[in-house]
Amino acid sequence: MGLQASTAQIQEGRTETRTAPEPDTARRRRIVGIALMCGAVAFFASLDACAKTLARGGVDPLVTTFMRYAASVAMISLFINPVATPGVMKSRRLGLQIVRSLLLFASTALNFVALRYLQMAETISIQFAAPLTVALLAGPLLGEWSSRARLAAIGVGFLGVLVIVRPGVGTMHPAALLCVANVVVYAFYAILTRKLAAHDSTATTMFYTGLAGVALMAPLLPWIWANPSELSHWALLLGVALFGTLGHWLLVMAHARAPANVLAPFIYTQLLWSVTLGFLLFGDLPSRWTIVGAMIVVGSGLYLLAQDTLRREARRPAA
Repeated sequence: MGLQASTAQIQEGRTETRTAPEPDTARRRRIVGIALMCGAVAFFASLDACAKTLARGGVDPLVTTFMRYAASVAMISLFINPVATPGVMKSRRLGLQIVRSLLLFASTALNFVALRYLQMAETISIQFAAPLTVALLAGPLLGEWSSRARLAAIGVGFLGVLVIVRPGVGTMHPAALLCVANVVVYAFYAILTRKLAAHDSTATTMFYTGLAGVALMAPLLPWIWANPSELSHWALLLGVALFGTLGHWLLVMAHARAPANVLAPFIYTQLLWSVTLGFLLFGDLPSRWTIVGAMIVVGSGLYLLAQDTLRREARRPAA
């Protein structure tokens, strides 16, 4: 999730600096961008389905995480490397770049472990609280304080997470805490992404995105690696790499065609894919608590998005 979000922020900046195309052309580009975004989240849901199948089949989630980001690093390196982009490795805040990359790796690992025990719909619904956490932490960490109305919306969103998790009623699986930890880890990742935008170029940040996690795991791989017992596991590991790469590629193409505020609501269509794949592959149907909680979290996220859009429109100078 984290790599997708960072790409969205990067591409949003590019989109806003372009000369606006003719109305009909802009409309067509937005429709294509929305379709690409829906395709991207479908691939990300498929990635989660592969990871869940592998985890239930006994493959270490850390191995799956390594495969996910090794493929991303390989893909990014084809376009962003010291040869094609001289000086790309020079960072003014190398320590923050390393921490950011490790946070992203940890976020994905937490998600993959949680998927072993929870329904896909449960994990993605809780993860949708990440933007709420970012908005809450942006005040003390970035000086971007939220209004009372936004704080109220954030509070309502967190209540939605409690509806999904339902602590203290005897039905909460401990793995739900991994999802909550994932939300917090991802929020700090997103905050560092925004802080680094003031110090390093987009290319430098993208270059380091998955590098530290892969570099950390590479020496440990012989200790945790076990050859998959079934041929299907190799295919699923390939699927993790393939779906992650294709989803990332479609995401970049989507943000090259439409503004991020137009595309953002369609991120929530990943929930539909997660429910569908969870039922078809694992026979899982979300409980009514998961559905109600997800609606609360998504509604709060859409409210914050609408407020941000209105605020940007208000600041935009009249033509």
